Amino acid sequence: MSIRLLSENTINQIAAGEVIERPASAVKELVENAIDAGANNIDVVLAQGGRELISVTDDGCGVPAEELSLAVERHATSKLKEDDLSNIVTMGFRGEALPSIASVSRFMFKSRAVNSDDAWQITIDGGKKSQVQPTALNTGSYVEVRDLFYSTPARLKFLKTDRTEFSQTLDVIKRLSMANPDIAFSLYDNDRKAFQVSSAQGELLDTRLRRLGSILGAEFTENALPINAERENIKLTGYAGLPTYNRGNAQHQYLFVNGRPVKDKLLNGAVRGAYMDFLARNRHPVLALFLEVPSDMVDVNVHPAKAEVRFRESGVVRGLIVGALRHALAEAGHRASTTVANAALGAFTHERPNPTMPFHSGRQRNFQIPSSTISGEMSESSREYHAPIGDGADNFAPPMGRNEALEQNGDVYQPEPVNLSEFPLGAARGQLHETYIISQTENGIIIVDQHAAHERLVYERIKKHMAEDKVPRQVLLLPEVVEIDQGAVDKLVARQEELEALGLIFEVFGDGAIVVREVPALLGDTDIAGLVRDLADEISELNQALALKEKLEEVCSTMACHGSVRAGRRMAAAEMNALLREMEATPYSGQCNHGRPTYVELKLSDVEKLFGRR
Repeated sequence: MSIRLLSENTINQIAAGEVIERPASAVKELVENAIDAGANNIDVVLAQGGRELISVTDDGCGVPAEELSLAVERHATSKLKEDDLSNIVTMGFRGEALPSIASVSRFMFKSRAVNSDDAWQITIDGGKKSQVQPTALNTGSYVEVRDLFYSTPARLKFLKTDRTEFSQTLDVIKRLSMANPDIAFSLYDNDRKAFQVSSAQGELLDTRLRRLGSILGAEFTENALPINAERENIKLTGYAGLPTYNRGNAQHQYLFVNGRPVKDKLLNGAVRGAYMDFLARNRHPVLALFLEVPSDMVDVNVHPAKAEVRFRESGVVRGLIVGALRHALAEAGHRASTTVANAALGAFTHERPNPTMPFHSGRQRNFQIPSSTISGEMSESSREYHAPIGDGADNFAPPMGRNEALEQNGDVYQPEPVNLSEFPLGAARGQLHETYIISQTENGIIIVDQHAAHERLVYERIKKHMAEDKVPRQVLLLPEVVEIDQGAVDKLVARQEELEALGLIFEVFGDGAIVVREVPALLGDTDIAGLVRDLADEISELNQALALKEKLEEVCSTMACHGSVRAGRRMAAAEMNALLREMEATPYSGQCNHGRPTYVELKLSDVEKLFGRR
């Protein structure tokens, strides 16, 4: 078979297969074009999840009539100056989006340039381009995409349901709006307005938080920590949620590089490493991080959809993210998320409020709890408790007060007079079931899980000891030879000094093998060959020795668990207060090593609501 050139339309359709995977991909490219055009308002409309219709309207600079036909040609762009791929400062730069979309749809592009009195349009159907014609439009552009993938049925049949495709587009719009708080966005599903945010003005961090709050909800705003750090001309800003404010998957982690939403293994790994000590493996933090990297230090030309990036100094980027997140979490101290208190209040609240129990704010009301809401056992116990003792009411013994009861037991509790405003976690007032410490604050109460709280304190002490005294090592009686491929050996040798600092001592042992002579003593009897292979794989993927650190921290966590105050142990008032004071002085003490909260705080107003006083 002789070699021949493919037709222009076939080339465009092949390019569309790389750039336009689904309706959300087309929306992403069109909205990015609007952002590059300097738009202040961007409106998107979808019908049938984008299959039938996608339209994007913006008020940007527009395209002059003489350039409209060229705009829909392959690799024609106004954004790449002097063909320099090392200095990309716009969202788009390839010049593939419009011709790729037009090759697999019925496409119409209207535009009116700034300072122009006329608007012009061009249409493309099945690869056939019309002449540029006059039309009516305000300053900006309007792109209409109908019957997406009608010319490539194979791609069309792989699309999901309309609801799924729309949700993918909604995610794209949310991410782009997070990165551009100064632009107003709206998204319509047919005639239904599904998403809308207004442009925000003011300081960048403040406007970002308002924009993030409007998208992620008020709970994120209440539990977000500001991130602002810089290293070697790389700047990191954004907001990260407290560890106790977490989710079951990583879908609520939003990462941006120079304003571009990305899904990058290096960045995801850095986030995982930063929260490693604070969350269980199946829980994930909620955050939005924005990296600003000099254009010559990042390559965005890795993937046709521009969803991946490559950093020249990946170690610096990872270190910046981990360090900034750890610093913010340390600054938060013992703070726990507000959702913990909300969950506690929800546990007290009936799923369906009873209309016969009229709580009114600010005044007492007499009411009866319907017997249908009380179990038989509880009802019987209640009657026995209220029944007269003996033969008559004269023999009823009133309940003793707290101090009177304690005096009879020979154990009088006298709480120390303290100024509650000096202590965020208050003063201990008692212990519940020898497991929970009840503390009184200036304007509420706190319930502390004594085991979880002390576990975090012990864990932090162990980590500090490791940082100061280095990791104790254990010499192997019989050095172990581990056979791995030569490429993995080279990667391990390149990071040998760091691994030795963690307690792993090894040497090259011929081709494709190393001999391990010492291991961290904390690991005990471990699978050395498996550890080495995991390290090699980790370094290959992320260029960071994470696996060994994880294993050490797992062991530290286990040691802390066994060395902490157990549930069921009675504590004296002085011990309870000492625990509270140490929690206030220890970073990360708001959650245990597994991400569970160490305490629940209820404001006095919350307690009053439970009793109908508000």
